[in-house]
Amino acid sequence: MTSNLIVRGAPQEYELKLNAWQDLPKHLERRNLKKAMIFHGDKSWEAVKNYFPELTKCETSFYYYGGKCTDDAAAHYAEIAEKEQTQVLIAVGGGKVADLTKLTAYRLNLPIIILPTLAATCAAYTPLSVVYDDEGVMLRYDIFPKATDLVLIDPQVLLESPYELMVAGIGDTLAKWYESDAIISQLAVKPIEIQVAEFAARKCRDILLSESDAALQAMKEQQLNPSFIDIVETNILLAGMVGGFGDEYGRTSGAHSIHDALTVLPDSHKQLHGNKVAYGILVQLMIEQKVAEIRQLLPFYHQLNLPTNLKAMDLSLSEEDFQQVAERASAPDEMIHFMKETITPEVVIQAMKELETLTIDAWS
Repeated sequence: MTSNLIVRGAPQEYELKLNAWQDLPKHLERRNLKKAMIFHGDKSWEAVKNYFPELTKCETSFYYYGGKCTDDAAAHYAEIAEKEQTQVLIAVGGGKVADLTKLTAYRLNLPIIILPTLAATCAAYTPLSVVYDDEGVMLRYDIFPKATDLVLIDPQVLLESPYELMVAGIGDTLAKWYESDAIISQLAVKPIEIQVAEFAARKCRDILLSESDAALQAMKEQQLNPSFIDIVETNILLAGMVGGFGDEYGRTSGAHSIHDALTVLPDSHKQLHGNKVAYGILVQLMIEQKVAEIRQLLPFYHQLNLPTNLKAMDLSLSEEDFQQVAERASAPDEMIHFMKETITPEVVIQAMKELETLTIDAWS
């Protein structure tokens, strides 16, 4: 753990309101940006393109981002952007689209605008990108010295997003409390920045546990309600504040290290990021020997259909698989070592196996 603490609190501008995307031309005009390169998903773009505004005063080019945030993809699109003399990069999509756009923009020192189509991660809010290799194995995350310039959120767009991705986003955001608490609870003195991160992390947990059911009901009924807005802003804004103010003290520890380790298994790639992180929370709690807390979370997990064990993710691990995952999770540079416990492959394997027994017995 480093003693350095750099606050990267928020995008330069952030706005959530109905029809927020329609203000994009105005935002581009007042920034004097006249040439934009727009990254988007595949199915998501078909679902939201009717919400995207006409940019009559800005020359635009549209690119399907390719489904991955990799170094090669960033280099490829950076080359195109340079040839086109692009002035701004705009991401329309989920976390990987946002991450690739940020990674590409950083290489070119260009402004970044993000229009989220999902509330599944805080990627729209944070100045970092999670980078994978071509096989989908997580390599690293890069933190940038510049915030995103503008985030525009239309809650109606997110209301129409896939239900299961919102659930995964809730699982991912729930980790903010458990991962940051594992680190911050070790501090004898908490600077104000850390206190802000801790407050945001606790609010993430409290809002998710109390309002997720009503928010998901809004999606089922396709009718906006206050809980839906709260969950959207918890998954994006509050979640982003935890790492934004806490830096390494509020970013990730055990749960995400377990997620990252699972990516070495090809069969895990069919599972959503947030589902694997939600599972990672329970493994982390098992390492911390907080079995009572696991039992308290299990009804919430089952209510939302978040995975409580490997079996729930259709993963059947051999002893070799367990070893491979555990070695990756406990690698020297993994953030799981920010926890106070001594982490070894044996500790990880034991926690995973004990969790399997506990959760299967609890609901058998």
